[in-house]
Amino acid sequence: MSLAHPHTHGHHDHVDGHAHEHAHSHGAATPHPAQAATWSILRMTVAARLVAALAVCAGLWAFVLLAMR
Repeated sequence: MSLAHPHTHGHHDHVDGHAHEHAHSHGAATPHPAQAATWSILRMTVAARLVAALAVCAGLWAFVLLAMR
């Protein structure tokens, strides 16, 4: 006795009524090309990173102290 049932697929036409267009296209395995970064923290020297971190820290502390007034 066979458990498999014969199954046929009819032909189905799918019409969406709109076009599928995109601005760009590339394969799923192909990443976007690298873009030139105008500024990057990774290109900064250690001293420059330290100065930037201290400036951000000072700005945040100024915000906290002003908010507590």
